Amino acid sequence: MTQATRDPAQLMAQYPELFQASNSARLKTLALMLAAFGLFLFGCWYLEFSLDRLMTGLRQLGWFVMLMIPPDPGSSLPIYLVAMGETLSIAFLGTLLAALLALPVSLLAARNIIPSIFLRFPVRRFLDSIRGIDTLIWALVWINVVGLGPFAGVLAIATSDFGAFGKLFSEAIEGADRKQVEGIRASGGNKLHEIRFGLMPQVLPVLAGQILYFIESNTRSATIIGIVGAGGIGLQLAEQIRVLEWQKVSTLILMILIAVAVIDFISSWLRFAIIGRAGEART
Repeated sequence: MTQATRDPAQLMAQYPELFQASNSARLKTLALMLAAFGLFLFGCWYLEFSLDRLMTGLRQLGWFVMLMIPPDPGSSLPIYLVAMGETLSIAFLGTLLAALLALPVSLLAARNIIPSIFLRFPVRRFLDSIRGIDTLIWALVWINVVGLGPFAGVLAIATSDFGAFGKLFSEAIEGADRKQVEGIRASGGNKLHEIRFGLMPQVLPVLAGQILYFIESNTRSATIIGIVGAGGIGLQLAEQIRVLEWQKVSTLILMILIAVAVIDFISSWLRFAIIGRAGEART
């Protein structure tokens, strides 16, 4: 009888040290659990967590929800539709601009394109610096630079996503199969031919999927930055909350949810279509 087919009880009796945790391991686990629980209690105390305030807030939230029912746009539905179109345009144009700008920079951040760490390191740190600033902060910056409106929203999303796309694109490029690149090189192609015909056909479906996902995500981001003055439906939402028009607020929230759901369906269909075509092309 081989060791693989032995009875588990026999193995436990023969090698008890492998099946029984040592006292030191138990103490470490207990200490980590106590430390995590203590950190949780300290956070609740430091942030002034209060069950009484929470229950009061939940009752207030329930009152607001009752005021929102039923949704009623009144005579403002055409205005809201235009604002929704602005939000979708901000998300689409900002994402597309970021992707177009990030693609060449991501080549400079990829290890298999730029082997030298002295050239690659500053590019990666630059992308980290851009990505480290939230979209809302970029919106506030661009509003002060170019003024209120959708143009500032497009620039905010493009700037924020530029750093994210640069990182994601470079990682996709680094994960590409080297065999196709080596085949282009063996047939006499230069470095540009390797990138164009050996590398990009592999990574483009992945990049397209990432872009489609970001368009969906940026629809929500465009709503948030609209609240600070970057245009779109977020601006209308902030105005209606300010004047306590809760039925109009619920209408706007419903429009946002429907738009995100539709974009999610379309982007999922496109992602599967692109990946499917890429798989058929490889086979």
